[in-house]
Amino acid sequence: MPPYDPSTFPPFAVTVDLVVLTVRRHALCALVVRRGETPFQGRWALPGGFVRADEDLGSAAARELVEETGLCAHDPAKPAVGNGAHLEQLATYGDPARDPRMRVVSVAHLALAPDLPAPRAGGDAHSARWAPVEDLLREGEQATPLAFDHARILADGVERARSKIEYSSLATAFCPPEFTVGELRRVYEAVWGVVLDPRNFHRKVTGTPGFLVPSGGTTTRQGGRPAQLFRAGAATVLNPPMLRPEV
Repeated sequence: MPPYDPSTFPPFAVTVDLVVLTVRRHALCALVVRRGETPFQGRWALPGGFVRADEDLGSAAARELVEETGLCAHDPAKPAVGNGAHLEQLATYGDPARDPRMRVVSVAHLALAPDLPAPRAGGDAHSARWAPVEDLLREGEQATPLAFDHARILADGVERARSKIEYSSLATAFCPPEFTVGELRRVYEAVWGVVLDPRNFHRKVTGTPGFLVPSGGTTTRQGGRPAQLFRAGAATVLNPPMLRPEV
């Protein structure tokens, strides 16, 4: 076997980009940062960074998540607890021209968490904010284009979230440890961009084995009569699925 010569292959870098989604004021929002350095200086972008030489991809994504949001990733097979966030690998993006600096392959990750506080900027970012997904993905003259290919990555992440809450318990990742059926319904409405019938929704989610577990408490934080509190059950697959209404 001939000796292996690494110099015969062109070098390239690997980054992780994060699609961090939360529900704020009943709207699906994504975390974006304003770039403080070239390329695309001054443009909004998804948070992320280069993978270090001693990191695997999951560790790099978890590190960036902590640096950008203060959140720790948790086991995706278990409900989030405390300040944990659901984190999963989304897709890989390797267009040779996606980064003008050099050949860069990005492994994007999707992170979901309950209503998050105002973000803090870090690294080369001048500012950070939560922006409604609808505004970020709007096309036309009023749209503000994201840096790199981040509009495509964001769209893919949003579609992943929208499709997965149909057949999995992922929607509970947007909720606090204890939540009402009404609060869970508003998550579905925000992610899907629809209005759901409260009675039908209540019947479906409470009738799906292992989806929700009564916590034994009630709350009046929604106003009106006390509402029963639930927590995420052990089920990770919904059967039957919660099908997205056609819009």
